[in-house]
Amino acid sequence: MKPTIYDVAEKAGVSIATVSYVMNNQKVGKKSKEKVLKVMEELNYKPSVLASALTGKRTTTIGFLLPDLANPFVAGMARRVEDRAHERGFNVVICSTDFDEGKEALYTSLLKQKSVDGFILAGDFKNAAVVRELLQEYTPVVLLAASHPSLSVTSVTVDDFAGGYEVASHLISLGHEKIAVIAEDAASSQGRIHGYKQALQDQGLEIREDMIVISNSSSEDGERLAEKLLDRSDPPTAIFACNDLLAIASILVARKKGLRIPDDLSIAGFDNTLLSRSSDPPLTTVEQPVQDMCSQVVDLLIEEIEGKSKTKQRIVMLPKLMIRNSTGVCPLENKV
Repeated sequence: MKPTIYDVAEKAGVSIATVSYVMNNQKVGKKSKEKVLKVMEELNYKPSVLASALTGKRTTTIGFLLPDLANPFVAGMARRVEDRAHERGFNVVICSTDFDEGKEALYTSLLKQKSVDGFILAGDFKNAAVVRELLQEYTPVVLLAASHPSLSVTSVTVDDFAGGYEVASHLISLGHEKIAVIAEDAASSQGRIHGYKQALQDQGLEIREDMIVISNSSSEDGERLAEKLLDRSDPPTAIFACNDLLAIASILVARKKGLRIPDDLSIAGFDNTLLSRSSDPPLTTVEQPVQDMCSQVVDLLIEEIEGKSKTKQRIVMLPKLMIRNSTGVCPLENKV
């Protein structure tokens, strides 16, 4: 027979209320807490999350929907969100949606059935109807590295415009004028493209839409698009990839074509993942303050869950350009 809360209370010599306080991470004397936790471990007692939800109690569980765990930046966010949630006494259920609106709706529905206390929706969450429904149900929701300006929802993002502007300005300062962009089909990439265009405009350079290509976010598609750009009769002297995964794909294609980086072609990315530091040469990229973003998003969600805040916030953090060896001076013979 499975142990119950009554068994734990009896063996620990405390009240049922004290056991409940420990399980819900509420204030309990240190000795009592240690005693209860020790007994729970000895009895292998696992409280029923569903039972807690049915009695109106919080389940201390967060649903975290993110677009693509294969992307190192997204995987890094998942780890940091999970770490911060555990520090705050919450568990995290992670679902990868693959940028699919149907999966976004399905996983949200499944997590609601599990009575999660709130949701973190990361990246380019496409199904605005799902977000709207959660808000109408007064379910705590916070967006991470994404925003829905038309909805009243708390979000934590980076200034994508500023990041794109910094990358393009850096490349222009090195003499590059034919700068291509490989972007994702995502709102964040659109912000980065706008920054790139503004930098070109500020320097009096032509904005060429044919130099901007949109990827489905896979490294294979990034390679295809990089090859298409480099096979042009007037190929770019620099490529700005809107994430590190696409930048690494561009480096692989350039190598296959016998191009030297950065002597023949400069490449810059976005995110400052482990890939950017381990690539050869190390990748110039834009660092997002991931640790701060993830800590903020968890803390803001818990404030909503605990009813401590009803104010919706839009927090925008500044990125930082990390200049490494993948970008260099434009060869004179390749200038416009």
